[in-house]
Amino acid sequence: MSLKLYYASGACSFVPHAALELAGAAFEPAPIKLHRGEQRSPEYLAINPRGQVPVLVDGDEVITQITAIALHLDAKFPQAHLLPASGVARTRALQVLAWMNNTVHPTFTHVFMPNKFTSDEAAQKAVKAHAVESYRGLLQEIEALAAKASPWLGGEHPGVLDAYSLTLLRWGGFAGIDPQTLPQTWALVQRFAALPAVAKVIERERLELNVYKP
Repeated sequence: MSLKLYYASGACSFVPHAALELAGAAFEPAPIKLHRGEQRSPEYLAINPRGQVPVLVDGDEVITQITAIALHLDAKFPQAHLLPASGVARTRALQVLAWMNNTVHPTFTHVFMPNKFTSDEAAQKAVKAHAVESYRGLLQEIEALAAKASPWLGGEHPGVLDAYSLTLLRWGGFAGIDPQTLPQTWALVQRFAALPAVAKVIERERLELNVYKP
């Protein structure tokens, strides 16, 4: 098997994980348990010295970073329509993918791991509180995109934008944001999660879509 995906349950690696199943690709899923520090093991660091997931191994090629992996899979499996094929639709989809990856995702990192940005405990609380409000606003932007989905964020076919939206909305629950307060995104995510290929990933990762606790 030439394709191998290193992923962590509930992490952003859900995006390529879902993409591979949507494409009907034959691949080896390789779970990395972040809570056990497996991403820092010598064996894993030999694959990705940054100690991050996801990592896609395609034959002799080792590919990291969500955007790069998404584009690689889109080119490898064009019949899956993971992204729009061309024109302005593709440009707009890449615009949203880049924003999700370079703005929304890092904002959640400030919520989930404020210790990465300061060692001062009081400052960590301030960083987290500010990031939660910023993240809430960013999810509202995804809500506006979901309201215009036709029927998916990338157009006619489900793809990487929908997978990233599921991940980002799910993370909102950990930030104290009820996903049901974002009804358009919540409906989109539920439709996406119900697709057989995506349901397979959710089962493999043992994910709960709504982790919000009042």
